[in-house]
Amino acid sequence: MAIKTGIVGAAGFAGIELVRLVLRHPDLDLTVVTSNELAGMPVAAEYPGFTGATGLAFSAHDDPSLDACELVFLAVPHTAALAMAPHLVAGGATVVDLSADFRLKDPAVYEQWYATPHTATDLLARAAFGLPELFRADLERAAQARTAGEPALVACAGCYPTATSLAAAPAIRAGLAATNGVVVADAISGVTGAGKKATARTHFCFADENLEAYGVGTHRHTPEIEQILGIARQGRLVFTPHLAPLNRGLLSTVNVPLAPNAPADAAAYVELYRDFYRDSAFVHVLDAGSMPKTSSVAGTNNAHVGLAVNAAARMLIAVCAIDNLGKGAAGQAMQCANIVCGLPERRGLDPVAVPV
Repeated sequence: MAIKTGIVGAAGFAGIELVRLVLRHPDLDLTVVTSNELAGMPVAAEYPGFTGATGLAFSAHDDPSLDACELVFLAVPHTAALAMAPHLVAGGATVVDLSADFRLKDPAVYEQWYATPHTATDLLARAAFGLPELFRADLERAAQARTAGEPALVACAGCYPTATSLAAAPAIRAGLAATNGVVVADAISGVTGAGKKATARTHFCFADENLEAYGVGTHRHTPEIEQILGIARQGRLVFTPHLAPLNRGLLSTVNVPLAPNAPADAAAYVELYRDFYRDSAFVHVLDAGSMPKTSSVAGTNNAHVGLAVNAAARMLIAVCAIDNLGKGAAGQAMQCANIVCGLPERRGLDPVAVPV
């Protein structure tokens, strides 16, 4: 029996990518897609690429059909999930949230960075963190809860934290990072990461032929990366995001200061990382001397990691490429849903990138 599935916020870039993934998933039955702005409009009218693939039309976020769904993806702006998730979970649905509302485990940190009180701290405490390669046990507990008849809630990691953490975590967890060193992450994202509504920064005329840093020293993904990497002590992370004239794709270059006993040979880190990710379905560690490209992961849930060492500076340079709408959003949400629902982890996810 296919799992009845709904997508709230389906008209946005991450939401419509989820529509594409759910429609092709053999074990999910997409029954409701919502958008307050486009309620009543057929999906294929807003996104003609779905012509012939679905006759669904968008409905409002309060569509009662959501109450009959067993699995609901929330692809809504930050703070909106706070109002929606409690009702859906209480109704028995497994909820996979793509927003930041349940990622930060300390509600005070959430309030500091998102300027609003956290109104669902009971759910926050039980939410599984949705980055399977680094928090597998969280998702397995959620899967066990669902099997026992309890609704599960997954808080998917953000796009920048996903790429940055996949690049840095193996070295840090192995104790190879300098204890008091500062991790410096410079990350570049395509314009779809900023959402569907055009702004002065993302409007084509301003984004095309332009590269710029933004949110310098203040980006909301900073505490999430610190939480994932376990470097929340003040001053351990410098994170700077950049916007590039790409539709989709994200590249994070992470400079990790090495401990005195850490090797200075890139090949040693390739071996370490391949062992760390040996059971991962989606993370691929490249050979020493090779660096990832965003085009190599476009349209997939894959993450490519490249490693180099600056021996003179005692610095590991770890680079990770993902599709910001794939492993950075919809693909990761699908991967998490597969795990929690007891399905094969790769189900419904294309392993091959668009080649050109």
